[in-house]
Amino acid sequence: MYHLTVGYVGYGNQEVKACAGKSVTITLKANVEPLQEVGSAWTEKPRRAREPDVNAQSKKRHEYGISGYCRVCYKNACQSTQFQYRRLRPHPGKPLSPRYPGAPIYFFSIDVDAASYSNLRRFINNGQRPPEDAVRIEEMINYFDYEYPEPTDKHPFSITTEVSDCPWQPKHRLVHIGLQGKHTPAENLPAANLVFLVDVSGSMSAANKLPLVQASYKLLAEQLRPQDRVAIVVYAGAAGLVLESTTGNNKTKIKEAIDKLQAGGSTAGGEGILLAYKTAKENFIKGGNNRVILASDGDFNVGVSSDGELVRIIEEERKSGVYLTILGYGMGNYKDNKMQKLADSGNGNHAYIDNLDEARRVLVSEFGGTMYTIAKDVKLQLEFNPAVVQGYRLIGYENRVLNNADFDDDKKDAGELGAGHSVTALYEIIPVGVESKFLAADKDLKYQDRDIKASAKRSEELLTVKFRYKAPDADASQLMEDVVVDKAVSLGKSSDNFRWSAAVATFGMLLRNSEFKGEATYEQARKLAAGARGKDTEGYRAEMIRLMETVGLMGKTEMAAEK
Repeated sequence: MYHLTVGYVGYGNQEVKACAGKSVTITLKANVEPLQEVGSAWTEKPRRAREPDVNAQSKKRHEYGISGYCRVCYKNACQSTQFQYRRLRPHPGKPLSPRYPGAPIYFFSIDVDAASYSNLRRFINNGQRPPEDAVRIEEMINYFDYEYPEPTDKHPFSITTEVSDCPWQPKHRLVHIGLQGKHTPAENLPAANLVFLVDVSGSMSAANKLPLVQASYKLLAEQLRPQDRVAIVVYAGAAGLVLESTTGNNKTKIKEAIDKLQAGGSTAGGEGILLAYKTAKENFIKGGNNRVILASDGDFNVGVSSDGELVRIIEEERKSGVYLTILGYGMGNYKDNKMQKLADSGNGNHAYIDNLDEARRVLVSEFGGTMYTIAKDVKLQLEFNPAVVQGYRLIGYENRVLNNADFDDDKKDAGELGAGHSVTALYEIIPVGVESKFLAADKDLKYQDRDIKASAKRSEELLTVKFRYKAPDADASQLMEDVVVDKAVSLGKSSDNFRWSAAVATFGMLLRNSEFKGEATYEQARKLAAGARGKDTEGYRAEMIRLMETVGLMGKTEMAAEK
C-alpha cells in the first residue's frame, strides 16, 4: 500500500491510497484562493483556463484543442468568444467611369504590421485553418523582405513600381507598389528611451505568454547601448513601476527585474498604459526614440478596458511624441482586434510573437524597423487613367482606407514606416475592353457626361501615385509623386519581388475564401512562390511555401472525407 499526493498547477493537492497493479482515478479540484498583491509584482496560484463558450443546445459536437478552435468544424472557424478578430470586408471592384466624381482616385494608409502572418502560421502548424478575419493579406505580404533600392534623395524612403499579369485572373493586370525605408546601422540610431509595459495578470500565466515575454524582453535588452534607457511597468489588478529608468549598459539589473515577473490577478490595462506613458515622458529624450512596448494577450477586464476608452487614452498620449509598439502573445483568449486598434492609434506597430525565433526576428533582426520610426502618417493617393483602366481593387488594407479629404489633411493619422522597413501594396487592374462580372453595368446619368481628357487617351500612363508623409517630429507633411506605365511585362519575366507578393496574395485570398480568387489554387500559389524564393537567407520564404503545401494537403483530406 502506497500513499500518493497528486497536484497540478491551479488545482489543490489530492492524497490517495494505491496498490501495485491496480488503477486509481483521481479528480482534482480547482483552486479558489484569493489573489495576493505584493509590492509591484503580482502572484497567485495560476487559475484554470476558461472553457470555450459553447451553446449547450447546439446539435453539432465540438472538440476544442489547445488553440481554442474546434477540431470538428474548424473549416468555418467555430470561433468562441475568447478569440476576437476585427471583421474584414474585401474591397469590391470599383468602376472608373469618369462621370462619377472621384471614382478614378483611391486613398489608403500604409501598414507595416505583420502580426497576422505569425498568427495564421501558428494555426496552420497546429493543423487548423485560421479564421477568415485573422487573415490580413497586406500583413502577410509585408512580413517578408523585398529587394527594393535604398533611397538616394532627401526622402527617407524609395518608391518602386511594377506591372505584370494577375495570376488568378489572367486577363487582369497586377500593379505592385513598394516603399523601402532607409537602413540605419543600429549604432547610429538615436538614443532610445523605452518602457517595457508587461501584462502580468492571471491570463498571462501560460508558457507561451509571460515566460515567452520574459525571454523576448531579455533578447531586446541585449540590443541596448549605454546611451539607451529602459524602465519596466507591470499591471494586473493595479499598475506598478518594477524598474526605474535604467541605462542600457546595466543589462544584469534589467534582466533580473524581468526574471522576477510573475503572473496573477485581473487586468487593469488602462492604468498600466497611463503609468507607462507617464514614465516615458518623465525620461523623454529630445530627438530620441521614445517608446512604450506593451506585451499582452489583450484581455483587459478591469478599469478602463473598452476599445473606445483605450483608444482615446492612446490618441491623447501620442501627442507627447511617445510611440507605441504592441507585442501580442498566447492563444485561447487572444484579443487581436484590440491589440491592432491600440497599435494603430499609438503611432506604432503590432507584432504577434508565437515563438522565440519570431521574437528574435522582431526585436533583434528588425530592431531598427520595429523600434525607430523614420516617417509617420504615410498616406497614398492613386489616380487611375480611365482611358486604360476600367476597374481596380486594392488587395488587403481593409482597415486602412481613407476618405478623399484625408490625403491633404495633416491632422489625419496614418501608418508609420521604420528604419529599413519595406511596405508593399498590390492593385488588381481590369483593363479597358475586358469583360468582368465584378463591374456593375454603366448606366446613363442625367447630370454627368462621359468625357475623358484627350491627353489621357494619348498617354501611356496607367496611374499616378502620390505619397504624403511627415518626419517623426514634424506636423506638416511632404509630398512625393510617381507615374506608373504598363510595359506589358509577362508574369514569367517579372521580378522575384512581384511574383512573391503575388503568390502570398493568392494564398491569402484562398485562406479567406475570397470571391475575387478567380482561378487560384494552393498548388498555383506554391509553384509561383517556389519560383520567386530568391536568396531567403533566414528561411522565411521556405517556411511560407511549406505552409502552402500543408493547407493544400488539408484541402485534399477534407475533399476525400466529404466523399
